[in-house]
Amino acid sequence: MPYLNQLADVARRTGYPVTEVPGWQTRGHGPQPAVEGIVCHHTAGQTAGGDYPSLNVVRSGRRGLAGPLSHFGLGRSGRIYVIAAGRCWHNAPSTSARHDNSSSIGIEAENDGRQPWPEAQLDAYRKLVAELCREFGLPASRVKGHKEVNRQKPDPHGVDMDDFRSAVAALIKGEPPISWTEELMRDLPTLRCGDDNYDVKSVRGMLFIRGFVPPAAYGTPADLKGWLERTEFDQQLAELVGAFQLLKGLDDDGIVGPKTWPALLRL
Repeated sequence: MPYLNQLADVARRTGYPVTEVPGWQTRGHGPQPAVEGIVCHHTAGQTAGGDYPSLNVVRSGRRGLAGPLSHFGLGRSGRIYVIAAGRCWHNAPSTSARHDNSSSIGIEAENDGRQPWPEAQLDAYRKLVAELCREFGLPASRVKGHKEVNRQKPDPHGVDMDDFRSAVAALIKGEPPISWTEELMRDLPTLRCGDDNYDVKSVRGMLFIRGFVPPAAYGTPADLKGWLERTEFDQQLAELVGAFQLLKGLDDDGIVGPKTWPALLRL
């Protein structure tokens, strides 16, 4: 396989801004022999400000390891940096023959391994990976975190790779990715007066945490415990839910549904 000179065009299909790092078309440790997988990394280096302060290291390498260290860089803003079209030293030793330096594309996203991920950066990450899968005919299952194919590495930190692959698979099929909040809402029932189950008990607990408990429940510790452990959705509970809904600017119908659950859970 020759140098991957289509990478900038692939990156532009994400809709995010693209920076072509000068010399990228011929940069690499020789041509890229194959593309059978994609490996997701975080830089774990610079804590300085700016969009992609790790660019020089990823492009030129560090002591004991010559650059380029990855085909792409991904800035905090979602900007994509095209760094190399040839083979990069981004994953060795690899536990997967499809995700070593000779068979995979590497993406180094700016993050020191502790910082929260900006949503724009994660969105660009998913979209870039999806476009690379389309370009090289790869299923989402061929996308791996560095931590999955190298026992010595923890990156990308805080990213559930199963969720990441699910979002990539949806993008490959042209479907909008489902947020984790939407996924959670699918599994939560609608609760109303007359229901009797352990989800009602959960609502009671959340109302207690938010300060919505009838004064009688505070008579003794046993009174409060008894109120919290009840599983029936009675009229009193419906009124408390309605008061909570009014405070949150929701319709005070006393029903715990898709609009009330996020407020209770503070999502």
